[in-house]
Amino acid sequence: MTAADWPVLRTYDAAHLDRIALPLGGIGTGTICLGGRGDLRDFELGNRPAKGFRPATGFFAVRARTEGGPARALVAEGPLPYWLYEGAFGSPAANHGLPRFAGAEFDAAYPFGQVRLTDPEFPVDLTVQGFNPMIFGDTGRSSLPVAVLRHKINNPTDAPVEVSVALSLSNFVGANGTEDVTGGNINSYRAGDTLAGVTMTAPDLDHSAEAAGEFTLALLRPDRPDASVSHRLGWADLSWGNSLLDFWDDLLDDGRLDPRSSTAARPVASLAGSLTLAPGTETELTFLLTWSFPNRRAWNSTDGGGVNDYSDAIVGNAYSVAYPDSWQTAHQVAERLPELERDTVETVRAVLETDAPDEVTEAALANLSTLRSPTVFQTADGRFHGWEGVGDRTGSCYGTCTHVWGYEFATTLLFPEISRSFRRTQYLLCTDDRGLMSFRAGLPATEAQNWRVAAADGQMACLVHLYLDWRLSGDDAFLRELWPAARRTLEFCWIPGGWDADADGVMEGVQHNTMDVEYYGPNPQMGAWYLAALRGCAEMADALGEDNFAATCRRLADSGAAWIDEHLFNGDYYRHEVRGVDSVDAIAPGLRHSSMGSADTLDPDLQLADGCLVDQLVGEYAARLAGLGGVLDPTQVRTALESVHRRNFRRGLGHHFNHMRTFALGDESALLMCSYDEDRRPARPFPYFNEVMTGFEYTAATGLLQVGATEPGLEIIRAIRDRYDGARRNPFDEAECGHHYARAMASWSAYATLNETGYDGRSRTLSVPAGRRAFWTSGDAFGSWNPGTDGERGTLRVVYGTLDLDRLLIGDEAWPAPTAQLTSATPWQVVPAADRSR
Repeated sequence: MTAADWPVLRTYDAAHLDRIALPLGGIGTGTICLGGRGDLRDFELGNRPAKGFRPATGFFAVRARTEGGPARALVAEGPLPYWLYEGAFGSPAANHGLPRFAGAEFDAAYPFGQVRLTDPEFPVDLTVQGFNPMIFGDTGRSSLPVAVLRHKINNPTDAPVEVSVALSLSNFVGANGTEDVTGGNINSYRAGDTLAGVTMTAPDLDHSAEAAGEFTLALLRPDRPDASVSHRLGWADLSWGNSLLDFWDDLLDDGRLDPRSSTAARPVASLAGSLTLAPGTETELTFLLTWSFPNRRAWNSTDGGGVNDYSDAIVGNAYSVAYPDSWQTAHQVAERLPELERDTVETVRAVLETDAPDEVTEAALANLSTLRSPTVFQTADGRFHGWEGVGDRTGSCYGTCTHVWGYEFATTLLFPEISRSFRRTQYLLCTDDRGLMSFRAGLPATEAQNWRVAAADGQMACLVHLYLDWRLSGDDAFLRELWPAARRTLEFCWIPGGWDADADGVMEGVQHNTMDVEYYGPNPQMGAWYLAALRGCAEMADALGEDNFAATCRRLADSGAAWIDEHLFNGDYYRHEVRGVDSVDAIAPGLRHSSMGSADTLDPDLQLADGCLVDQLVGEYAARLAGLGGVLDPTQVRTALESVHRRNFRRGLGHHFNHMRTFALGDESALLMCSYDEDRRPARPFPYFNEVMTGFEYTAATGLLQVGATEPGLEIIRAIRDRYDGARRNPFDEAECGHHYARAMASWSAYATLNETGYDGRSRTLSVPAGRRAFWTSGDAFGSWNPGTDGERGTLRVVYGTLDLDRLLIGDEAWPAPTAQLTSATPWQVVPAADRSR
């Protein structure tokens, strides 16, 4: 591979690098971030979030000497920003005293990041490339505990240049930003035919410690006779900064590292590759960072525990079960690296080579980094779980929260193994005999139902996701396994004192929801989710032969939609009709949180009421994504969505009052959570009405795209990505209640909508647009559609997986498939209708 082989979606110039931190690591493995300047930051490997944590020593350095000239060395990083110049004792930046490259730019197309470093006084140019394998549909290969860091070195001169690249890193085993303990930390040199490296361990550390484990830095041996590898297992134990001075002098001397003895509690290991680069040529040195930290703690789901707390119970990591030995992991990755890199490049190219606008594609890809962040993990028993997001040192709101994760469809469309794991936990573990689904899943599994509150929106969202899981897979056995519990969760709506106690298709009851309060009375947010769930349940019941139940679901969906369209639409948008409840005893158990909503049930505060809500039509959005079609009057839906944009979008927030959290400010543009006409706002509305949160913005934007209001939808997405521009915020970390917030993956929904593709595994039918390049996915397979030009053949290509296909719908025209299964080896060239013989 060459640098040109990696796709580039966006380039960040020198003014937009400071906040960039691209996570490198697999799904559920933890990550190390590649900074915009080329620095390594946020070592989030020890089973905790760890923003800002990095080993005391951690950097790459490059040494170069032109034949006959002096040797020079620079840290492989760009210039420090001015705000890091000042501190009480000088610059507080890591590696502040090391000379560095004069210029830097960052090329990105997640999961690929490339830091292009230049300096007119240095003999070579350097590009630091970082990635971790990501292949849609292949959760295993996308979950490798490795960060690949390649240094591409270009000699633009007319003379040979000796070059060395050295990685130095403290043995940080036992430290994760929260814990900081040592246990006889030792570095061990490892060597093989294709790899050389150092493994860091702490053999005397308590083996149950959260940050116990091992870490390997390995170098692929260059296949050339002039190349060599050298190392140190420790730096010299010298005072007054002379340990670093000794290392730098040694590297400058001949580019090779000589051994030193060290008794430091955290010895610094260094690993260097050296070679000679001919004039006008380019080469590369590839480092693999691998790890295993097995002792993941469960989140604290005991009674009275906080939503961000951890317990003492160890639930482990699936990746550590599969890859317990980090040195062996490095060997396995090295052997497969060409294939892993090729398939990841093909994955990203398939996403990029469509007619979707760049801002939509960028938002879709960048937020997939959340799946690789500390937000998501896989326990040793194989189950996937997710926080809502993560703080700097703890998770943020445990339990794969149904009402947060319900907004995002990327997991279902791209990694169905994760989605189906969520569904099994929700229905087989979190749902009780009444049909109440605990909207936060407890850990360990025996505590799954400890959170005894049901979220109206989250419980309905799970039914929509179950429908889509089944629709994509066509797996009736999967549906039959979960259906008894799933049906109970819908019937739970109709219990006395429940959400829809009179079973008329409208949720009039007390509805806990993603605004962290309860809404009293009919409202569009929960109402549309309910309609979507009813439509999905009707389809699933039909497939299982439950005709009467299917008919009931359709009847309620029809009557509920008619009522909401008539009574909640005010001519401009859908509003909330607040209905108090005379007595707490009239509310079914499990519908109210003990402290988050209104204390007064008769005259409740913290309500939406007459507000124009950003996600008032989230159920409509979800139903369309799932292939169920719209659930409300399409004319009113479009009017309401356009009203959301007109009323809630702000071009500049300098004069905006916000009494809660701030995720957009100053001259930035954003879509507010809610707006009220003058004198129509409750004295105490729901908590977040003045805030801005990207997951909700993407939901509204996607809704606009779904109804053909393209420019307003794109304006919202452009505004988000302008805020996450590398200078103000990290493009790979859209926050809400924590970093890497799950709801932000709703950005993939906008991309999916504009691609206009869909797959139905039940009928083995793929739909593609007639005249646009598009990305398609069946969940287990994905690829591209190119309609060609006049007189040319369209091409349906499978990039990964096997596509079971009986029929291709090109626009409204149906084509029988030439074979029952298509693979990457068998692209299908489709003759345009004008050229076919009938």
